Amino acid sequence: MPQPPRLRAPLARSTLVHMGVRIAVIVALTTLFSYVHMYKTLRTEALEQLKQHVSERGHREQAIFVLGEDNHALLKTTLEERIQNLPPEEVSARFDRLFVQRPDGTIRNRAEGLDSTKVPCVFVPQGVNVDTNLRRTILASYDVVSWYGPAFHVRFTNTGVTLPNGSFILYWPGNSTWCLEIEPDFRITDFTHYTISLPENDPERKTIWSGVYQDPVSNKPMASVSTPLEQEGRHIATLSHDVLLEELMARTINDHLPGAYNLLFRDDGQLIAHPELTGTPEQQKAHLRDIIERVKNHPPDTTELELPQHNEYLATARIQGPGWNFVTVLPEATVAWPAIRAASTVLILGILSLCLELAILYWVLQQQLTRPLLAFTRASDRVAAGEFHVELDTSRGDELGQLARSFRLMADQVQRREEELRHANESLEQRVEERTRELKDIHTQLVQTARRAGMAEIATNVLHNVGNVLNSVYTSAQLAKERVVDLRLQHVSRIAQLLQEHQSDVGTFLTQDTRGRNVMPLLDKLGQNLLEEQQEIVSLLNDVGRYTEHVGDIVKVQQNYARIPRLHESVQLAELVEDALRINSAGISRHQVKVLRDLAALPPMLTDKHKVLMILVNLISNAKYALDAVPPAERTLTLKMEPIDSDRVRLQVHDNGMGIVPEMLTRIFQFGFTTREEGHGFGLHSSAIAAQELGGTLTVHSNGPGHGATFTLELPYVPNPQV
Repeated sequence: MPQPPRLRAPLARSTLVHMGVRIAVIVALTTLFSYVHMYKTLRTEALEQLKQHVSERGHREQAIFVLGEDNHALLKTTLEERIQNLPPEEVSARFDRLFVQRPDGTIRNRAEGLDSTKVPCVFVPQGVNVDTNLRRTILASYDVVSWYGPAFHVRFTNTGVTLPNGSFILYWPGNSTWCLEIEPDFRITDFTHYTISLPENDPERKTIWSGVYQDPVSNKPMASVSTPLEQEGRHIATLSHDVLLEELMARTINDHLPGAYNLLFRDDGQLIAHPELTGTPEQQKAHLRDIIERVKNHPPDTTELELPQHNEYLATARIQGPGWNFVTVLPEATVAWPAIRAASTVLILGILSLCLELAILYWVLQQQLTRPLLAFTRASDRVAAGEFHVELDTSRGDELGQLARSFRLMADQVQRREEELRHANESLEQRVEERTRELKDIHTQLVQTARRAGMAEIATNVLHNVGNVLNSVYTSAQLAKERVVDLRLQHVSRIAQLLQEHQSDVGTFLTQDTRGRNVMPLLDKLGQNLLEEQQEIVSLLNDVGRYTEHVGDIVKVQQNYARIPRLHESVQLAELVEDALRINSAGISRHQVKVLRDLAALPPMLTDKHKVLMILVNLISNAKYALDAVPPAERTLTLKMEPIDSDRVRLQVHDNGMGIVPEMLTRIFQFGFTTREEGHGFGLHSSAIAAQELGGTLTVHSNGPGHGATFTLELPYVPNPQV
């Protein structure tokens, strides 16, 4: 009786491990759920905070740009009114009182009346014709800039008016003496704040913002806002503010959400402000380029975006005025890290709870289960050793006491059934011996039956292939008989009789008689005709001999089923193809089949030519019958031979006949399968087997009924080393 395996560890420890694993799985799932929940919650809160932050920053940062446009609206209206309402008599007197022409030809402020905190500076380049209209425009601009410049200076670096002739009126307290010191040929019209207001750059003639550039005077980054002023369709002045961007750029870089960073850039991708990113310079450029492209390609109504290739979230706000993009980038790790901390807390508490629960469980199991079960283990070992009288505590009223009583009952039943099994085994051995003898007899009968079936299959293949060749033998014999019957031997008898009648004067008869002069030409033609007929009859008899030889070869081919070795011989495949056509020539002619050849020139190869010939004869014969459904004028049989590579050659037999339905393609090489009423289903089966024995394959392809079929024979190409 087999021995039961002994417990390798106390039950308490095993149970404790299983319960610990289950609780650990629960703790892990709880931790995972907590992480996912916390991550989603924090992600939602972070994205909402990100969206709100960007919206607030966008409104705050665009305030100065919106204010600049509002200022220009006021300046433009006031300047237009001032130009129209300035009294003519006041223009010349005030102009001469405020400004003076210098020796260098320029007109500038009088130095003694220049208070940089209250009045703007004026500069008119040399060579400018200062007429009454120009004086009016300069004086009106001087008044308007004087009125509003000090108030605007709280938020804007300067306030100015630039005229197309190069004159300008500028309120800039920090650089008031600049107008008095610049060169006489200075051209302010080349500066960005003026060029952007020209009609070709501002066709809508509205307030426009420049890009970021370095101020040539202060060497600080700034942007200019310009508004063109036209009179009767003519550009007469450009109003401008310069805005220093140092504070905006500093706020963009330094004032950001915890863990996030800000970017400021134009629509064309020009960066205005951005922090230093991690990675190589190429990686930083690629990172910034991805952010810019993502913002440029986002839907107009979307302010919250994802950048999955860098694990970041984006929020963007459009700054009115210059149309810049303020973007805050929040790395995903900033969102995930608080969730990880919360999940870690849950995991630590779960592990501590798990350890406490396992300690309590271990104590309970050790006292209540392990000791009683060890007694059951020892009892099981004794029963396994054949000792069925065991002592267990059956006085307990719990499940273990019930188990002890059941165990003792089981031991008694096992003892009784062991005796029964011993008797049953003895009778079973006798029945097994009898059954073994019966199986041996059945096996012998099956072997004999299989041998007879194999012999029948070989005989069937032989008869099928021999029948194909005998048809050709019969056809050739009939043709030879017809040739013999058609021999013009009666002409020889007639000529002999005629010569015998004129035996005495043969010479005169052959030269002078009308019939005698025709004897020699007739004998010549008759001799030629008899020679031709002789050659045809000899050729047909040679075919009969070759076909008869092939009958014997077919029988020898079948000996391969008995594993009789056969030597390969040198073969010209093209000649085998022609032999196969000749064997089927009678049927091909009778069925009016047109044969097309595409045979590549190949050197002789070593193979079993009779097996190859048998395969080709079967394929050509089947193709011939497949063409019966095609009109005679359209029946075509194509034979193609070509090398596949250096060690394989392919022979294809294609017909344009009835074709093969797809469900028959997998059965066509099975033994006994045929679609012809008079067919036996042996030819293709034996051909496929012969191809395998040659080390090749025989396959078929058809596009369906009415599309013909192509049988492909692939053989190993073994060149004849003696050639």
